[in-house]
Amino acid sequence: MNDTQEVILKKLTQDDHYYGPYGKNFLSNSDIHSLLSNPKGFRKPSKPSLAMLEGSYLHTLILEPEKKDNFIISDSSSRVTKKYKSDLADTDQEIILLNKEATHIEWLAQEIRANVFLNEIIYDKYNKYEQPAIGEIGGLMWKGKADIVTSDLVVDIKTTATLDDFKYKARKYNYDSQAWIYQQLFGYPVVFVAIEKSSGRLGMFECSDDFLSRGQGKVAQAIGVYNTFFGESPTEDINQYFINETL
Repeated sequence: MNDTQEVILKKLTQDDHYYGPYGKNFLSNSDIHSLLSNPKGFRKPSKPSLAMLEGSYLHTLILEPEKKDNFIISDSSSRVTKKYKSDLADTDQEIILLNKEATHIEWLAQEIRANVFLNEIIYDKYNKYEQPAIGEIGGLMWKGKADIVTSDLVVDIKTTATLDDFKYKARKYNYDSQAWIYQQLFGYPVVFVAIEKSSGRLGMFECSDDFLSRGQGKVAQAIGVYNTFFGESPTEDINQYFINETL
């Protein structure tokens, strides 16, 4: 890639570049799961889920509210009605929000904005939003896009079914590797602001050294898998991959 870092970052601010072919020049935390659990599925397209769509809408409401109208919302009561199917057919998307879902997410966004402590962190006038960064980790180029970069923190917003097991879910969903990668790319500690989807209960979670160490270990393992099957000089054929474990 011949682009300068300035040009790369400018392009990566645009979702079509960040998530499209241009962004595939870089590894990201979203690659960790497939590399560690199923390398044969590495970068294979997956269907968008309702959870992903809801999370994207929440992020937009909090971070880029001017883009709210980019979301198509159906006033149908469910996804099995003719009305919903008609609304969906008018789009190029595989799933759209129901009005009741959008209304609930808008309430969650308001709960976050209404918290004085979090509001001051999220909406400081010097903050940068949806900020991309790139850097070399383990001999490979990585990218990340931070929800919020403050003067001394990277803040990432998450939704969760319950805050009570968020620490467990943070490891399960590779928030530990995300935090470690972002700390390398942005140079600031990472905190997660999580909201419970049913109740609107809020939590803020800092990252311990143990949490970051787990993340670093996952990244190192993922780099090893990538180099083995997809690197410049792969040593194994991905089509021959299989799991060999002892029960």
